[in-house]
Amino acid sequence: MTRADWIAADWGTTNLRLWAMSAEGRVLHEAQSDDGMGRLKREEFEPALLRLAGDWLAPDRVTQVFACGMVGARQGWVEAPYRSVPCAPTTPGGFVEAPTHDPRVRVHILPGLSQSSPADVMRGEETQIAGLLANEPGFDGVICLPGTHSKWVRVSAGEVVSFQTFMTGELFALLSTQSVLRHGIAGDGWDEGAFLDALSDTISRPERMAAKLFSLRAEGLLHGLSPETARARLSGLLIGAELSGAKPYWLGQEIAIIGAEAVSAAYGAALRAQGAAPRLVPAGRLTLTGLVTAHAAKRSQT
Repeated sequence: MTRADWIAADWGTTNLRLWAMSAEGRVLHEAQSDDGMGRLKREEFEPALLRLAGDWLAPDRVTQVFACGMVGARQGWVEAPYRSVPCAPTTPGGFVEAPTHDPRVRVHILPGLSQSSPADVMRGEETQIAGLLANEPGFDGVICLPGTHSKWVRVSAGEVVSFQTFMTGELFALLSTQSVLRHGIAGDGWDEGAFLDALSDTISRPERMAAKLFSLRAEGLLHGLSPETARARLSGLLIGAELSGAKPYWLGQEIAIIGAEAVSAAYGAALRAQGAAPRLVPAGRLTLTGLVTAHAAKRSQT
């Protein structure tokens, strides 16, 4: 039976992922469920944690849990107030303790980051950034975190200096599944040339994007535009708009892209087409590395 010295938790909107950790930061076991923040009431968070981690807990001592992500949102287990940038991505001084009934666990939730002007917030990405900085302490540049809400983050001297969020992933999901475009968009498949052409169209003529979007429907009806090509063009139009808006971040900077493999590859191709030289950083263990760093910092305080 696995007994965790402490537990790392990545608790998002749709999923919960846990790692049973040794005192030295080695993974002993891992587990996951679909008990994300979005489906839980406040009193259901502790039972969801115990369902996955109950067997990892020793009966005669307290096991510390370090959690990041939407578990600390206003609708989560307990709100972990944002920390204002510029600041380090994580610091033990900002952890918030969640209320628990089981005496075997003590849960610490990492706060997100906020920016006053222009107003912006992140929650969960800061832990990935901490993981990157733990692996590359001298990193100075821009981190792109593509996803539902893509983040462009300027990092210098170990701190998040500023950031900007784009709803590109959510717009893609809405347009491809709930708009008139859904009739001609494939669920998978890809056309790299169509993606890059659409990207260039938006960057050169952003005022035409809304018309270009409808042309995907019209070309499907009149000229047999394939669903795979329509999907790639939709992605290119939206990412092109994002790159145009984020240009002050990435132009002339070292760029690291952290995200799922397919979407990171698309952003990498888009940036290279604009003359940038991004590098793709595997996202796999960065959140865990960030949680290990947070745990070590907290332990050093006690």
